[in-house]
Amino acid sequence: MFPQAVADKLTLIIQVIVMFSAKYALWVLTGPLAVTTVFFNIYILLVSLWNYRQKKQWSASETIIAALCVADVAHQLVCYFWMTMDEVDRECLVGQNLYTFLVLLIYSLKFTVMWDTSFLTFYYSIKLVTTPNHCYTQIQASILRHVTLAVFLIPLCGLGTCMPMLIVFHHDNDTTMNRDCGVLIPDTRSGQVYEVVYVLLTDILPGLLMVKCCISISVHLAVHLRHMKASTNGAHAPKLGSQLRVIQMALALVVVFIIFLVVDLYVQYKITVHHENIIVLAFFFTSAYTTATAMVLIYGKKTFWKVLIREFNACMDEYPCLSCLKVPEEKTQHGSTAKVKN
Repeated sequence: MFPQAVADKLTLIIQVIVMFSAKYALWVLTGPLAVTTVFFNIYILLVSLWNYRQKKQWSASETIIAALCVADVAHQLVCYFWMTMDEVDRECLVGQNLYTFLVLLIYSLKFTVMWDTSFLTFYYSIKLVTTPNHCYTQIQASILRHVTLAVFLIPLCGLGTCMPMLIVFHHDNDTTMNRDCGVLIPDTRSGQVYEVVYVLLTDILPGLLMVKCCISISVHLAVHLRHMKASTNGAHAPKLGSQLRVIQMALALVVVFIIFLVVDLYVQYKITVHHENIIVLAFFFTSAYTTATAMVLIYGKKTFWKVLIREFNACMDEYPCLSCLKVPEEKTQHGSTAKVKN
């Protein structure tokens, strides 16, 4: 009997050590992601402001992208701040209210990031795809006229969606293995129902909107390429110019979102059904998602990409030993190519 009790205690100690090591590793790995997320999103904002000063124009897509960048940076800073406090204050000596407020803010900012991304994809699908349905076209035009209002309403909806967590969720700091400060776990029927509703509003619905836009853009691309090939009798490969770059960016945003969605649904399933407190893993993958999204936006917006490559090559010129890392800059092509204002 005594050896069995000792063995159980040793097993528990080993599990605790493994759990703390995993949390520490995720905290360390999230650091570089936090730096890249903040860097790329701040870069996008600064270049957008610089372009506005030069051209005195601010398009609807730039409004959505700016809102997305602000949400990405805010989410990343709050998320990493909570992870750092949780790693340092393992006994949760700081008041639980502060931790709980940070967790709710992270969930709310995640809602904003997801819907801003889907809204951006929706915007590009409207600009690229024309529909003969007059009523649907009027709805799209109405949405585009109120882009600024929409990007302000999305964070408010996210905050309103997350506030019920304070009522239907409960703290789960009872065990040593699952101790995360301020974490709220759905351990009742009402909490589980709300968790399903939150996942539906935050992940599923924006995901469905993005997939719908992805399908529309793909069909538009296939039809457009077929018409262009028919008009030239297959004499040369059809060229879409900057329009193809926007299509690639929109489709890449959807692919990145779907990959993140699969992981996030798995994490939420483990939390809701198995009551496993792996919220740190969710924050890590969300950080990876915001980093990937910012990189896709930089590539998709040609002005962002050209400035980044030029500055990068200029930096490499300062160190001759790193000249092999220089990236070839794209030359401006003259000719009749299809363009879309992105």
